[in-house]
Amino acid sequence: MAKKQMSREGFDKLQQELTYLITVKRAEIAQKLKEARSYGDLSENAEYDEAKNEQAILEGKISELQAMVDNAVIVEDDSISLDEIGVGSVITIRRVGTDKIEQLKIVGTNEANVKEKKISDESPIGKAAMKKKVGDVFIVEAPVGELKFEVLEISK
Repeated sequence: MAKKQMSREGFDKLQQELTYLITVKRAEIAQKLKEARSYGDLSENAEYDEAKNEQAILEGKISELQAMVDNAVIVEDDSISLDEIGVGSVITIRRVGTDKIEQLKIVGTNEANVKEKKISDESPIGKAAMKKKVGDVFIVEAPVGELKFEVLEISK
């Protein structure tokens, strides 16, 4: 897995979820398996099969999160540039030819949340905006054609 940039906040959330799954969810599933075993014959035991399936899904999720944590490159707030757009930047952009101004935060892939105006550095707008400075215009290829955006402000 390639190294991925993410904010300290995103890393901490990931770490919390991983700890919860390992300490709480594993114990819950182990208890379900124990109860299911107590029902007798495992070959016809739906509760046991369901608990084993749940355990497999959980272990897959734990492995995925552990790989993300192991390959995280944390971008600390004090290292976020106000001169050029990068992960952690809060950008104010205007679609060229319109009065539509938007403020977005560039985050790592696993932190993206459109409702919170957090876009991934690998999304079309995020990727096109990287390394741009205030006053720069960048182009995003979209299904409706090319969209041009002007960078109005970069903050943290």
